[in-house]
Amino acid sequence: MAIATGDSVTLEYTGRLDDDTVFDTSRQSVAEETGLAEAQPDREYAPLTVEIGDEQIIEGMEEGLIGLEAGETETLTIPPEKAHGEPSDDQIQEFETEELKEMLGGQTPEEGAYLEAQNGGQGEVVHVDEEVVRVDFNPRLAGETLTFDIEIIDIN
Repeated sequence: MAIATGDSVTLEYTGRLDDDTVFDTSRQSVAEETGLAEAQPDREYAPLTVEIGDEQIIEGMEEGLIGLEAGETETLTIPPEKAHGEPSDDQIQEFETEELKEMLGGQTPEEGAYLEAQNGGQGEVVHVDEEVVRVDFNPRLAGETLTFDIEIIDIN
């Protein structure tokens, strides 16, 4: 049975960037080999189950899964426009340094630090001076072509 919209699909995956850096995986062994398990010690690595058509995963992966069958393996290469999009200047927000310092309990943020927005999004501090702090809320993988090695475990 080939995967179609509305199916529940369980899969194993490993995601890589163009330089072969592994940025995510469902496999414990890959996480240990690449240092991901060390970086995220509380994460449980296990097969992922998604509903096709529910936009639970990036568009390019969802499209690439359609038509595959249980037991099949595939490598999907997904361009930025079907993944996390291109970085946008609209996603860089400016804050008054003093105001942000107050919100952070008196601490001045440092470049390279990550802040969490009220909506749960994460941003990287990219500029700090006496007057202004700039925080980049673009997705971490914006602008990246993503390659996923996929193994279909089950289709319901």
